[in-house]
Amino acid sequence: MTKIIVTILTIVSLLIFTACNTERDSGQNSASPIQELVLLVNDSFDIGQDIIENFEMENNAKLVIRKGGSSGQVLNMALLEKGNPSGDLLYGIDNTYLSRSLEEEIFIEYQSPLLENIKTEMHMDRTYHVTPVDYGYVNINYDKDYLATRNLAIPKTLEELTEPQWKSALVVQNPATSSPGLAFLISTVYYFGEDDDYDYLDYWKDLRANDILVKDSWTDAYYTEFSLYGGDRPLVLSYSTSPAAEVFFSDGKYTEPPTGNVLIDKATFLQIEGIGILKGTDKVDLAKKFVDYTIDLNFQEDIPSRMFVYPVNSIAKLPDYFSFAKVDSIPQEIDSKTINDNRDRWIDSWINVTLR
Repeated sequence: MTKIIVTILTIVSLLIFTACNTERDSGQNSASPIQELVLLVNDSFDIGQDIIENFEMENNAKLVIRKGGSSGQVLNMALLEKGNPSGDLLYGIDNTYLSRSLEEEIFIEYQSPLLENIKTEMHMDRTYHVTPVDYGYVNINYDKDYLATRNLAIPKTLEELTEPQWKSALVVQNPATSSPGLAFLISTVYYFGEDDDYDYLDYWKDLRANDILVKDSWTDAYYTEFSLYGGDRPLVLSYSTSPAAEVFFSDGKYTEPPTGNVLIDKATFLQIEGIGILKGTDKVDLAKKFVDYTIDLNFQEDIPSRMFVYPVNSIAKLPDYFSFAKVDSIPQEIDSKTINDNRDRWIDSWINVTLR
């Protein structure tokens, strides 16, 4: 009898043990699946693979990055997909296109708790549909050796660029196809005004008479026409961080940048870029976590050496070579709604005066 009881107890114990293991294994197998998060970006977006992998690991996610051309092109795609987006978030909305995106209501509202670490002047959207991530300054760069060997002084006003010593010297980007090109056009509108005795269109007429060169992209202007890279134009429309980038990418060739910034008050454009969660996504919670992640330190401190723009997080540290990217001029202060209301008209007028 005792042997029978022992045998029964043994069988019961085995059944309980097996049931527990089965339940545990079932729990492991039912763990939440990896969520795919799609980020729509402009072509200039770049971030470290380790930064991406860290977000994925922390959130059991897979980040898919889809590039769609310029900021304007990416926005147009999002507008066409309004309410049924092919992505979950859109990065690259800047202050030249902000109001358009808000009017079209393509983003959901989200106020990140990490906004408290963002400089007040960088809060581009007080409705909290677009969160600022980075910023930069659009201005003219010059080739130091070219100016030195020809005894040319750095221009101190925009008006100087229409003078004989700068004939065939400047290359800019088309504002209809290029973000810095649009930023510079807007700066000239505010610098010279509209419908004045001498307004921005008069200025562009004079630049055209002085043989200004217009290219469709920043890459063509900088790496093809700029004299530093074999072109014949010593002045190029670019960014205040370009001299720092020249040092960084020189692999020790330069300890000082071969280029400098032409810094003219009210002719430098402050460009702020942000990220928004697209209305229609089914990954809202995960998308909010990614927005937070973009303005936290790891992401922010990776930005300068990847995209050569400034982080908006006031705690983020800048690399040493960003000392060559200082801006000591007063940038234009232009509200995004005014830009949105007039952008197309300014571009059309510019085309008529400059390209036709």
